[in-house]
Amino acid sequence: MRELQDILAQLCASDTPTVLATLAEVEGSSYRRPGARMLVAGGRRTGSISGGCLEEDLVCRARSVAATGKPELVVYDTAAENDIVWGVGLGCHGVVRILLERLPPRPAWASALAENMKAGRPTHVDVVWGGAPGEAGTRLSPPGTAAGPGVFRQAVLPPPALAIFGAGDDAQPLFRLARELGWTATVADPRPALPTRRRFPGAFALVLGPSEELVARAAPPPGSLAVVMTHHYRHDVPIIRTLLPMDLAYVGLLGPRKRAERILADVEASGLQVTPAMKGRLRAPVGLDLGADAPEEVALSIIAEMTASLAGRDGRPLRLRERPIHV
Repeated sequence: MRELQDILAQLCASDTPTVLATLAEVEGSSYRRPGARMLVAGGRRTGSISGGCLEEDLVCRARSVAATGKPELVVYDTAAENDIVWGVGLGCHGVVRILLERLPPRPAWASALAENMKAGRPTHVDVVWGGAPGEAGTRLSPPGTAAGPGVFRQAVLPPPALAIFGAGDDAQPLFRLARELGWTATVADPRPALPTRRRFPGAFALVLGPSEELVARAAPPPGSLAVVMTHHYRHDVPIIRTLLPMDLAYVGLLGPRKRAERILADVEASGLQVTPAMKGRLRAPVGLDLGADAPEEVALSIIAEMTASLAGRDGRPLRLRERPIHV
């Protein structure tokens, strides 16, 4: 998500033509999924297509595309163990097709995509890589149409929204990791000295108010993520009581399991019927079992569990996964 955001920011501010490389199709295995992009602007590149194996070759090819203005479809066949691509044997057992196209300053589709991401709206984008050479390129998907052969249609979703309830020192590394991923992060706390721009630069919103009103003021959108880490029992109870009935993708609560059980008991005593679905959404204790201790490690375990939840994965080691990594 952050990679695409950085590319769009450059495209929307560019006064000169650039070259965009888009991974359009994969057969077999590949380090990146279709939709991975790399922007080449003035010798500088943003983003990546592979694990670093193909980028230098693509930069060289981009110079030709920049000079001629003609798009180029590049095919790398790494199916053989002894494949040689740009002097490197990759052995990835796959075929990838990458479209290189010269873009004008501030392309309209990039501006529309950036605006929709900022507004929280999904966008469908077509990358036409097959057919006539004059048709190749990136554009917004025509409404009500199906993607034909030689077209990669991508549904670009807005970045995940995270609401952090509790602005203590351990919330700062969690906030920084979320921002590094390109997520939007709102920080809310009843204590005036904590949710400040100095402590949380770049926050989508900073919310201050009584714990009973904090969730309503933060207004996490449906399908978003929330974590409660105020470290104060009297704050956590009303926040959890308000969050549980909401249509959220993830609700996490910091602290031991017995503390969470007490909070749920108090929530039910206050009149809210805690359903199995609500309990299923609540991650308490929050985070994956990484043996975390320091605040940065705890933040990593929380972000890892959120990422797995969004992807519908269970967080197990990849060596135990029998299906392909990207499926």
